[in-house]
Amino acid sequence: MKFNVPSKQFYNVVSAVSKIISSKNAVAILNSLLITLKDDTLTIKAADMENSLEARMKVSEAEGEGSYCIEARRLVDMLKDMPDFGITVDINEENLSVDISYPNGKYNLVATSAAEYPQSKEYGEIEEGTLTFDLPAENAIRAIDSTSYAVSTDTLRPMMTGIFWDIKENCIIFVATDTRKLVKFTDRNIRPGVTGSFIMPMKTAQVLKAAFAKEGDMKVIVNSKGVTFKSDAFTFNSVLIKGNFPPYERVIPSNNPYTMTIDRMAFLNATRRVGGFVAASHGLIKFSITTELLTLRAIDSNYCISARETVPCTFSGSDLTIGFSAPYLVEMLNIITTDDVIVKLSDPSRPGMFLPSEDKDNTELLMLLMPMTVTE
Repeated sequence: MKFNVPSKQFYNVVSAVSKIISSKNAVAILNSLLITLKDDTLTIKAADMENSLEARMKVSEAEGEGSYCIEARRLVDMLKDMPDFGITVDINEENLSVDISYPNGKYNLVATSAAEYPQSKEYGEIEEGTLTFDLPAENAIRAIDSTSYAVSTDTLRPMMTGIFWDIKENCIIFVATDTRKLVKFTDRNIRPGVTGSFIMPMKTAQVLKAAFAKEGDMKVIVNSKGVTFKSDAFTFNSVLIKGNFPPYERVIPSNNPYTMTIDRMAFLNATRRVGGFVAASHGLIKFSITTELLTLRAIDSNYCISARETVPCTFSGSDLTIGFSAPYLVEMLNIITTDDVIVKLSDPSRPGMFLPSEDKDNTELLMLLMPMTVTE
């Protein structure tokens, strides 16, 4: 079979699809892409033992048809720095040689028979209890960007190693937590018209970002086997994390009466600077808050170093001293995009709520950070 395709377009597709390939595959053929040509449509597919991602693209000067496997890493590396020319791919069905040529060069690879590629699982069947709804891909990616930093890496608690989708009829709430920090992102631009929930693994989130970044609307199909994301160009089948996500609403304080409003960049930069002087074992910064001033202090007794900095703020409560982890706080302040950040507090032993000064685009972002013990 033979076809012509723009090199950059081909690279973007194979690069996105190859993201699903595991770094260590028990089955060697899964290190390859399954490439299928029929009429003028080229289908490129990759899989691991549980997930599969398929892309479709139009090609020109198509001759013949068939399915062959080509090593993913070598193909991606070859296309990565290639000029944006039309390239011709010619696969000989007898000896499985692959000739890839463009005006300035020619490359030779060897394909593998498609018969050796394992049949991947399909999760998009409609069965009793199936959830089906549409949402813009950019909304899903924004939710992933807003929550993924709080996902747990503790494999002993697998339910918290993914992003929880709490699907309501008129919105979707995305939640992630590792028990020390929690983020809740609500998007009311999405109106699924159904109710349900699932926990999306982080690998699924990363592949979704890579493949669907330039897609428009996508259909989401969730059943007992897994989840399928479909757009015009991609079909992504993924397993889900089994189990019950922790009841996140219970840990969000219903009444944090004291409010601090502070310039986000000043707060972030001061935390970064003072954070360079925290003890590596705990990362504690002590925050002393008065009605008009926030004082940040850190000390590392092992190296006899310390730091102190002040930032103007507006605080509605009485003077308060509380401790937070510098690395976690920096992560949160990087997610918020407004000029000011609002911090709601009650006492030094209860979690602080971090909010943007204004929610935009019919969304709501809430972050929770557990305090650390402060000793004078």
